[in-house]
Amino acid sequence: MQFRDLKAQYLVLKDKIDAKIRDVLEDGQFIFGPHVQELEAKLANYVGVKHCISCANGTDALLLVLMAWGIGPGDAVFTSDFTFVASASVASVRGATPVLVDIDPLTFNICPIALEEAIQKTLQEGQLTPRLIIPVDLFGLPADYPRIQELAQKYNLLVLEDGAQGFGGSIKQRKACSFGDAATTSFFPAKPLGCYGDGGAIFTNDDDLAATLRSLRAQGRSSEDKYDNRLIGVNSRLDTLQAAILLVKLEAFTEYELETVNWIAGVYNDKLSDIVEVPIVPEGFYSSWAQYTITLDSGARRDALQRRLTDRGIPSMVYYPRPLHTQTAFASMTVDSSLFPNSRKTAETVLSLPMHPYLSEEDIERITRAVRESL
Repeated sequence: MQFRDLKAQYLVLKDKIDAKIRDVLEDGQFIFGPHVQELEAKLANYVGVKHCISCANGTDALLLVLMAWGIGPGDAVFTSDFTFVASASVASVRGATPVLVDIDPLTFNICPIALEEAIQKTLQEGQLTPRLIIPVDLFGLPADYPRIQELAQKYNLLVLEDGAQGFGGSIKQRKACSFGDAATTSFFPAKPLGCYGDGGAIFTNDDDLAATLRSLRAQGRSSEDKYDNRLIGVNSRLDTLQAAILLVKLEAFTEYELETVNWIAGVYNDKLSDIVEVPIVPEGFYSSWAQYTITLDSGARRDALQRRLTDRGIPSMVYYPRPLHTQTAFASMTVDSSLFPNSRKTAETVLSLPMHPYLSEEDIERITRAVRESL
């Protein structure tokens, strides 16, 4: 059994994927080939925005937006303390200061109450200029954008949705990656929509921002003259082979994969909710289930369960074992650990179970039985 079975997916989609790869090989346009433009158009249409700008990976997607907005030294960038490091490290790369914020223990996403407290504290201290909020759609569930957007308007802040795990989710039918002033996603293989390598994309309705991002991802070159570099940019392009593969996977994702993982999550909930804390999806929200993450009542019980599952051949993962404020890269920041009670407790007690659309009913029964018998 695989935690996320990419081989099973490939076997189902093999003929279509192989045909797309052959198309690219025969066409010979490996950089910015026609499949890239086709994918960008289909992604923008699915999300419901005017522009999709593909790039090399999800981290670059975040970084490119910060570059376009001129985020830099003296700026405060607010993001979740409980997430993958890139959500915060891109601020540091730009010379800005990440301000870490505690999470809502029920959704695992950034807590709007803690966020406003962090913004007010930053303003009172007067050393940094609040510029940007990067909410994270953790484990596939969109962050609380209605409340976050209210705060952004109140304090005149930009919002950059980190939808690396959230692609396919929604709030009241509005798709993830359409919130904020811009949004990003990742096509890392294990993501809800993943390629066979690295890849990422940016989404926006802002025409000027889109034009700037297209320039920045290609060394800052002009759209009129590729040898006139008008900006200082980077080399961050999604190659044509990955775009071709994603076109096949996007079709499967929208036709049945997203619906299937939501069905699996419902079965997990039915079979496990009486013995562990199962993940919640607030009313009006829809998750793409990048992870299915249960919460135990103690770290010792979580660790024991993981060992017993391993003994029975059931893979599981801890996302994430360390909140960002405890990591070495941010050691120079003066952080009061008491500000993060939820992220600290969550890191000690969560466990993610296998979740992908190719789990069989027998797999699900085996997993849930193993969890029940191991507690």
